[in-house]
Amino acid sequence: MDPIFDPAAIEQWATDVGIFGMMNTKWGWPIAEIIHFYGLCLLIGTVGMFDLRMMGVARGVTMKELHLMCVTTGFLFVVSAPAQYIYNPAMQMKIMLMAIAGANMAMFYATASAGVNASGADDLPPVRARVIGAVSLSCWLLVIVFGRLVTFFRPPEHWCLWCQ
Repeated sequence: MDPIFDPAAIEQWATDVGIFGMMNTKWGWPIAEIIHFYGLCLLIGTVGMFDLRMMGVARGVTMKELHLMCVTTGFLFVVSAPAQYIYNPAMQMKIMLMAIAGANMAMFYATASAGVNASGADDLPPVRARVIGAVSLSCWLLVIVFGRLVTFFRPPEHWCLWCQ
């Protein structure tokens, strides 16, 4: 038994609030997946352009955040089939990479954003900002890769890394 997550309880909650039923209709899962991947494309476009700008490649490009669409549809997938996601090594890598990207973003705002803001649109950003941009872009590209790999694994619960 997993001491942290209870897939049966998560699935029961998703059933109780109607998410499970909606996601298991003929068009529920495909529509959520289309919206999720559309959001990922927009997200990597946004984050990717920002990261390329920090690396000095896309000078003069501004960034607008677009996370809600991906977070919402990702949440729908996880609560509709929690055992498929929670114990899935590809999903665990995806979550770890998102955490690294988040820590990387915090590092950017703590150490490099002032330098980037002080530079002109055509100036090469500071080295620290370019490295942070490269780490971020790498993380987000790998998030997409591992997100796609999630569907290739249908892990049993004994794959849980913290349940032994």
